[in-house]
Amino acid sequence: MFCRSWTCAFSLAAVLMVATDSVRAADEAKFPNWKGQWLAINPPFGDQIIKFDPTKRSGPWQQAPLTREYQKVLEDSMADQAKGGLGNYPTARCIPGGMPRMMAAPRMEYIITPDTTYIVGNADDLLDLRRVFTDGRDWPKDSEVDPTYLGYSIGKWIDEDGDGRYDVLEVETRGPFRNFEVDCEWQAVPGLGLFGDHVLAPRR
Repeated sequence: MFCRSWTCAFSLAAVLMVATDSVRAADEAKFPNWKGQWLAINPPFGDQIIKFDPTKRSGPWQQAPLTREYQKVLEDSMADQAKGGLGNYPTARCIPGGMPRMMAAPRMEYIITPDTTYIVGNADDLLDLRRVFTDGRDWPKDSEVDPTYLGYSIGKWIDEDGDGRYDVLEVETRGPFRNFEVDCEWQAVPGLGLFGDHVLAPRR
């Protein structure tokens, strides 16, 4: 029988809203509770705090898996800094560090929703906001995305231990990146300066 009264229509709408809210609540219960402020535990060792490997000193001690091309960029940057220059270090010029440097911020906050996870990084009173899309979307074409310092991130939640709750967020970040003061797409890597598309050597 069809619903012929306003009372019936409102009752049906209320039932549908309750059902929708219940489904949403059950879906959100799958996600981890990462609320609060996250603080980096990163011993300075008397030099830069932001590094590729926080357990080692900065510079040549980092031993990051760089390509040969970028190893030369790093060595030139360290040589310039040894002479008193800024080297390949964007934040010394008040330029945002970008990705993946922002993930080494001393203070961070995660805001999780089913479709998007927001990562707020706070370093030296400067805020970076990274969006990780988890709604199952495909990668857009570069021409469809405005260049940014943080790139474009798509993630996937994973339930590693099979308990019905997600515990790992797997993220891939691609360009186009906003250019710095060089004629190519460079970004910042913790403790190493800037990097292009093929800085880190392939690694499992």
